[in-house]
Amino acid sequence: MPVAFTEEDRCLTAAVSGELDHHGAKEVMQALDRRIDEALPRQLTLDLGGLTFTDSSGIAVLLRAWRRMGQAGGGMRVVNTPAQADKVFQAAGLGRIIRFE
Repeated sequence: MPVAFTEEDRCLTAAVSGELDHHGAKEVMQALDRRIDEALPRQLTLDLGGLTFTDSSGIAVLLRAWRRMGQAGGGMRVVNTPAQADKVFQAAGLGRIIRFE
């Protein structure tokens, strides 16, 4: 599961592509944890435009990133969510706590 990071002015963007299922979720979580620890961003943007599939593992990834950013005093938003992933995230109620654009 590739994750590409860009950073500008303490704003970290993580572009996730491919399938975010139980096989790739751990790798994505570890990559996000490392970069959040290194960059200490004020804002994390998860760009899901390259995501082709997700299941409940994707919910866990988003919740973990949201918690980590809250602990660091930062914010998080999710952009370019594909329709399939949006259905999964909204059914889980993530739209009530995480900002989707």
